[in-house]
Amino acid sequence: MAGLERIPPYGERGRVLQPGTGKLKVAIIHYWLINMRGGEKVIEALLELFPEADIFTHVYNPAKVSQRIREQTIYTTYIQKLPFVQKHYQKYLPLMPNALEQLDLSAYDLVISSESGPAKGVIVRPDALHICYVHTPMRYIWDQYHQYKKGAGGSARIAMRLFAGRLRRWDVTSAARVDHFIANSNAVARRIKKYWRREAEVIAPPCEVSRFCWQSDREDFYLYVGELVPYKRADLAVRAATMLGKKLVVIGDGPELKRLKKMAGKTVEFIGRVPDEILTEHYQRCRALLFPAEEDFGIVPVEAMAAGAPVIAFGRGGSEDTIIDGRTGVIFNEQTVGGLITAIVTFEMNEQDFDPGRIAKHARNFDRELFKERMLGSIRTHLGRRGKDLPIQPERKAAEVVSIDLSVDLALGKAGLLDKG
Repeated sequence: MAGLERIPPYGERGRVLQPGTGKLKVAIIHYWLINMRGGEKVIEALLELFPEADIFTHVYNPAKVSQRIREQTIYTTYIQKLPFVQKHYQKYLPLMPNALEQLDLSAYDLVISSESGPAKGVIVRPDALHICYVHTPMRYIWDQYHQYKKGAGGSARIAMRLFAGRLRRWDVTSAARVDHFIANSNAVARRIKKYWRREAEVIAPPCEVSRFCWQSDREDFYLYVGELVPYKRADLAVRAATMLGKKLVVIGDGPELKRLKKMAGKTVEFIGRVPDEILTEHYQRCRALLFPAEEDFGIVPVEAMAAGAPVIAFGRGGSEDTIIDGRTGVIFNEQTVGGLITAIVTFEMNEQDFDPGRIAKHARNFDRELFKERMLGSIRTHLGRRGKDLPIQPERKAAEVVSIDLSVDLALGKAGLLDKG
């Protein structure tokens, strides 16, 4: 493929059957692979459905992603070769639409784009199905444009003024290339409708709820978990806990840490980034999680609920989908210190109504296996409308991979569909 850098997989992979031989050829497009956050967890789950998919991305750092992703063949656009790209990839945003359009995806029957940065603007075969899973339309050119511009440096601010309009026009135009949109929350579906004028199905992203155990004995401290950046609004949690004299444990790190420590009282403890087992322990022990941010979805509240913790959350964004006010947590609608304080007081007055077992059961609605099942159902439906079907069964669990793959190979072999090479 011209203009692409092919990065071979770390491990051995199975046979890839060409189009027309009984197996769909699948491409997954992801904006950049330079960390392991919610978007990359979606990619991992999609790879469990389509273990032989090829991945296309603008920027790739193998050291920063999981072994599961590194096992795939990954193609990068020409953005990967530009100077200082690993650190300053976002500065190349104006070039990314063109880079996407240079990708030759003519060999692929099914294309799944993962959109938060530019990913959906690829050009596919007329008979190929293009499904876009949207974490959010690019917030730095749409709903958070002014916030990003305000916080940008001088040269970045000038660049945003020069290129934002062009990027918006391309973003709207390229939405027409997608056959079906899937949003990770109803809030994101509304943004898709507002900015792209397209309807979207809603499927919550995969959450590892099965790794959490809940316990009924809670301790007398509140918990904040998240990156310490302005839009996460950790300042509301710190100020509210300080004013109420409530113990608050803050897990996370980021550029806001110094400022938050200055405003924090003696009841607020900052413990930085912690291993998963320490995070899980705090979820299990805390009185409640404070979640004052407006997130696209928000995996942290789901993890906390899986461990039996009630969630006190700002009622916009993904919280609308995940938290049941009065049953699994308390919703506040004014994103202020006063709004959060009122919610904490409300929670403490009704704390006996929040049953950890019931909260943990609710969190199962966002389990990883349910995500895979819902995605597979949606893909099957839209392939069916084109007279196609998925001739393979996805792997369900790691322990079942071998037996499933063998049964598929056996069936294809009997039908004479296996690649003889």
